[in-house]
Amino acid sequence: MTSIPLLITTPHPCSYLDNEQAQLAFVDPVFGLSTSIYSYLIAHGFRRSGDELYRPQCLQCRQCVPVRLAVTQFKPNRRQKRCRQKNRDTVVVVKAAAFEQAHYDLYLRYQNQRHAGGNMANTRPDEYMNFLSSAWCNSQFVEFFCAGELAAVAIVDQLDNALSAVYTFFDPKFSSYSPGVYAVLWQIQQAQKQGLEWLYLGFWIADCDKMNYKAQYQPLQGFINRQWSVLDADFFEPRGR
Repeated sequence: MTSIPLLITTPHPCSYLDNEQAQLAFVDPVFGLSTSIYSYLIAHGFRRSGDELYRPQCLQCRQCVPVRLAVTQFKPNRRQKRCRQKNRDTVVVVKAAAFEQAHYDLYLRYQNQRHAGGNMANTRPDEYMNFLSSAWCNSQFVEFFCAGELAAVAIVDQLDNALSAVYTFFDPKFSSYSPGVYAVLWQIQQAQKQGLEWLYLGFWIADCDKMNYKAQYQPLQGFINRQWSVLDADFFEPRGR
């Protein structure tokens, strides 16, 4: 692999943990990215946001753990089986990454109802697309329809040997369908159908409640000390700071 130039951000307030400062290492924007490079970097702890690939480079904290699921070994738990049953009539439509007003409106409803007061609640259309889409990445916007209505959209990246779950947003009125859970289950199934090895789920953070759901998908691997290891049940206990 060609040497990949990285830049480091200045310390800034962490998006996930109160009273913490974060730093990110990201690929220099002048470096040409591709799916093959992305596939390599995601296996070394990187994540995509818009056109950028980044990973945490914090001085004091190591709570952000990149995680991935071995899709061929996945066995749904009882809750996930119930979710599949409840969504047996859910219609899924896969689309290329492109702006659609219905997606954007749903995104704003989700942010304002589930993350009220957050800095994404008033996102402009261009900011929304800059966050979720990419000029160089093979991304898909996957629609989920419940009872004939658009209930959720999942942004999924197609890699050489994996899928990456980038982001999912949904209409809170369909919360009883567990659309976030179903979106992950659908991505697992798609990776299995394509003969892929992994579904990357981003970062697991012990003391961040909104990231803890990832522990429900097993067997989960974490990228720790520059290698992937299966994470046992004890690993998922909150650490405190």
